[in-house]
Amino acid sequence: MYALFLALHSFFRWLVLISLLYTMLSSLQGLISKRPYNKRDNLARTLTGAIAHTQLLIGFTLYFLLSPVVKHFIQNGSGGEYQIWFFGLYHIALMFIAVVVMTIGGSLAKRAPTDRAKFKTTLIYFSVALALILLAIPWFRPYFRNF
Repeated sequence: MYALFLALHSFFRWLVLISLLYTMLSSLQGLISKRPYNKRDNLARTLTGAIAHTQLLIGFTLYFLLSPVVKHFIQNGSGGEYQIWFFGLYHIALMFIAVVVMTIGGSLAKRAPTDRAKFKTTLIYFSVALALILLAIPWFRPYFRNF
């Protein structure tokens, strides 16, 4: 079960990154070209949020139920071991904050009064979320995991 969830979590990492980049680039293009905020922009923002929330739920399942690294961290602390500290505290905290930032940004963008404000809000909040995600991705682990 652990290996399955770990592979899903690894796969969804790429979906989150791709959807975030797409939504940010679309928002930047909309801001620069002053085009109207359309259904495609709204769908991209919504799907990016949904993908990120799905990834967070998979991550919570790993963290609270399945991960032997986290179990070790909770029982013994990190003991100065970087990977145990990384997954026990740093990774989950930054990823949770990133998804909260994306959710707030998506909600504010949805309610923004003008198209320009929608694009700008999405771009700013999703950029901050992307920066947090890039800081919290375990780049020292395999980029792709098999199911």
